[in-house]
Amino acid sequence: MLLIGLVNTVQAKTLLVLGDSLSAAYGISPSEGWVSLMADRLSQESADYQVVNASVSGETTSGGLNRLPSLLATHTPQWVLIELGANDALRGTPISVIRENLSTLIELSLAADAQVLLIGIRIPSNYGARYGDAFFELFTEVADHYEVDRVPFLLENVALNWDLMQSDGLHPNAQAQPVILDNVWPFVERLLED
Repeated sequence: MLLIGLVNTVQAKTLLVLGDSLSAAYGISPSEGWVSLMADRLSQESADYQVVNASVSGETTSGGLNRLPSLLATHTPQWVLIELGANDALRGTPISVIRENLSTLIELSLAADAQVLLIGIRIPSNYGARYGDAFFELFTEVADHYEVDRVPFLLENVALNWDLMQSDGLHPNAQAQPVILDNVWPFVERLLED
């Protein structure tokens, strides 16, 4: 887990990112990842924000559920960004289980008086259109149900651009991180304004 930004923690407003390798800067320096870039941008706007990156490579929604209560108690975030589900889908986890876990993650965050931003993701097409479409659509369904904002697709303008992907074809490289931040930033701005 990475605490980004040195701020006066008595007055700081905390943004917690609960994600997987896409937010944990897998394969690149943590300082190059989109979460660190977001923290840098926030610090340019105000010294009152701290970003806690609680993302772990390989994390699933159930793993996030195991860790979230402690994270909420320790950091008392005002905002929680949830970027989970891809590893569940890559393992063929039933959509109903992913939906239930994402719902519980949101419920726990809201119960802790944190505002939530749900970050959508797609899986490779070789998992089949039926499962892939249902997986992608569940982010909209869950966000609408709880009336929380949603980033439609974290890797928009990245996933199909091989110049922005690592050799495994699944993880974005360092050059992709500013593009990913641009996908997330408008929603973060709106979240902080609310």
